[in-house]
Amino acid sequence: MNIGFLAHVDAGKTTTVEQLLFRFGNLRNPGSVDAGDTVTDFLSVERERGISVKSASVDIELNNLRICIIDTPGHMDFTGEVERTLSVLDGAVLVVSAAEGIQSQTERFWNALRALKIPTIIFVNKIDRFGCMPEDVADALKKDFSSAIVARNAALHYGDAHAAAEPAAISEDDMFELSEHDKTFADKFLSGTATQDDAYARLKQQAHDAAAFPLVYGASAHGIGIDTLLETIRDFFPSRSIHPQGTASGFIYKIEHIKNEGKLAHVLLQSGTLEIRDQVDILHATGDTTTERVNRIKRTYGARREDIKQLQGNEIAAVYGFTSGKVGDVFGDAAYRNFKISEPLFAVKVTGPEGKERELLQAISELSDEDPAMQHTWNPDLRELSIRIMGRIQLEILEQLIAERYQLNVAFSPPTVIYKETVTHEGTGHERYTMPKPCWAVVTMDVAPLPSGSGIQYHDDVHESVLAKQYRNHIAIATRDTIKQGRMGWEVTDARFTLTFGESHKFHTHPMDFFLATPIAVQRALQNAVPQLLEPLIKIKLIADEGFSNRIIGDVIAMRGNLLDSAIIKNLVHIEAIVPVATSADYYIQFASMTSGRGLLSTDFAGYQACPNELGAINPRIGVDPLDRAKWILYKRGALS
Repeated sequence: MNIGFLAHVDAGKTTTVEQLLFRFGNLRNPGSVDAGDTVTDFLSVERERGISVKSASVDIELNNLRICIIDTPGHMDFTGEVERTLSVLDGAVLVVSAAEGIQSQTERFWNALRALKIPTIIFVNKIDRFGCMPEDVADALKKDFSSAIVARNAALHYGDAHAAAEPAAISEDDMFELSEHDKTFADKFLSGTATQDDAYARLKQQAHDAAAFPLVYGASAHGIGIDTLLETIRDFFPSRSIHPQGTASGFIYKIEHIKNEGKLAHVLLQSGTLEIRDQVDILHATGDTTTERVNRIKRTYGARREDIKQLQGNEIAAVYGFTSGKVGDVFGDAAYRNFKISEPLFAVKVTGPEGKERELLQAISELSDEDPAMQHTWNPDLRELSIRIMGRIQLEILEQLIAERYQLNVAFSPPTVIYKETVTHEGTGHERYTMPKPCWAVVTMDVAPLPSGSGIQYHDDVHESVLAKQYRNHIAIATRDTIKQGRMGWEVTDARFTLTFGESHKFHTHPMDFFLATPIAVQRALQNAVPQLLEPLIKIKLIADEGFSNRIIGDVIAMRGNLLDSAIIKNLVHIEAIVPVATSADYYIQFASMTSGRGLLSTDFAGYQACPNELGAINPRIGVDPLDRAKWILYKRGALS
C-alpha cells in the first residue's frame, strides 16, 4: 500500500507522519520539525527552514502489510513534487489545520485527488490550538468538498491544552449519506435495522471506492487521534496483492541525483518482478526507447537506503542504472497517470561564477531532471541560461541547494512573467522545400483556436498512401517542438493543428527534410491565424480588518482584477478576486504593510486569459526564426556559422 500525506503549509503534515512512524514502532521517539530531526525532512534546507521541499518515502511493515508512506511538500512553490507523487498513490491523507481551515492548497490537492479517484482520509489537525473550531472546519469540508465526509471520532475540549479525541458512533446523518450510494444499506437504514457494524462496513467499502471519506480529529504534536488515524489507514485504504508473474511493468515518478552515487530513478512497479541485472526497455515521452540495465535496487527510509535484490508488484524503490530515465517514462505495459496541479508562472536568468558555465549548466540540467517543470533553456546566441519557477521561496531553496550540492554560488535575475499565446482565427501554412537538391518535403498545416484550457490538439488527415507514416511522425514531432515558441516567442496553447497535406519524393527526400519544412509551415499558419497573447492569472483570497475593505477592492481594480466575492464576517472582510500575475506579483508585500502583518493572503493559479498584446511582453526568440526562410535552411543544413 502506497500512502501520500498532503496538506497546506504549516498544517502539521510532517509531524503527523513522525507520530505514525512512532506508533508503528519505527522510531524510539517522534522527531520535531522545530528541532530539525524528522525522518522525512532530512535535507539541510528543510531542517533549517522547517518546511518540506522534496517528497520523501518511508517503508514500514504492519503485520503482513508493507506500507510506503510518502511525505510531500505543502508550500505552493513545490507542488510539482506533490503532482509527481499522486501518480503512485493507493490512498492519501489530507491534513487540514483546525486553526486555519481550508486553504487554497487544500482545495488544489482535494481536486487532484478526486480527479484521480484516490481514496482519501481527512485528518483535522491542531485541535489544541487556541480559538480553533474543528467542527466548523468539518462543516466547511462537507459543504465545499463532499457531503460524504464521515467523522471517525469526536473532538473534545478543543481550543486549549486539554484537547482530546474519543471514538464516535457514525451519526444518522452520515448513515443517510452512505445510503445514497448503496441500495441494500438504504433499505436497512430506512427500515431502522441498520447497525453501527453495517454502517462501518459500508463506510469501509465506499472509502475504498473513493465515494466516502473518513475524517479523524487530532493534534499530532501531542499524539492525539494518531491511533484512530492508524486504524483508519489500515482498514479504510485498499491494499494490493503482489503479482510477481508476468513482464515487469512500471514507471518512473521521481528522479534524484546523489553525490558519489549518481542518478536514482524512483519507480513504481505495477506488476511483475524487477531484479538486479535485469534489462528493461524504457519508453520515453518522445516516443524513443532505450534499453537500460538494473544495477542496484534500494528501498528508502528518509535519507537512509538499504539494498534489496528484488522489487515486486505495487512496490516503490530507487533503481540505479536507468541513466536515460525521465519522470513519466514507462516500461512494460504500464501507464503513467498524471494530473497537472502546478504551473510555473515566472522565468529567471541564472548566472554563476565566471568560467564555470559548463558546471552550472550541468547542475541546472540535473535539477531540471528532478523537477521537469523548471524547463531550463540555454540561449547560445546570448549565452544566457534561464529556468521556470513557481515563486521566490523556490529560488531561495535552489540557491542553497546549488551551493551545497555543486559548490557553485549563483545569482538570479528579477523574475519575469511567463506568458503564452494562442490564435484568434483559422489559418493555413504551406511549405514546399524542394531546392537546393537533394531534398523534398511538402507540408500543409492548418491551425484553429480552441476554448481556453483546451491545450494543444493535433490531427493527421493525411493517408499513408499519400505520405509514409515515418514522415508523418516527423511532422508531428517537429510541430510539438515548433510551438514551444510561437510568433511572439511564447509557448502556444489552446489550438488545434491539422496536417492536411504532405508529399515526399522517392529519391530526393532526406529523413531530416520534414524537420526543416514543418516549422516553416507551422509558423506561417500561426502568423495567418492572428496570434493572441495570454497572461497568467491567480485567484487571491484576502482576510483583513473590515476598515481595509474599500482600499483592497480599489487595489483589485487597479491590478486589472475581477472581484468574485466580498463579505464581512466577525469584523473581518473576506475578499476573493482573480488578478493578472503581472500586476499582482508584489502585492503580498503591499498587503502585509497595509495590514501591519495581520492580514491573510493566499493565492492559487487560475489559468490564462487573453491580454492586450501591448500590455504583455514579447519573448526574445531562441535560435533562428523559421520564417527567415533562407537563413533557416542554412541553419538546418549546418551551413550557418
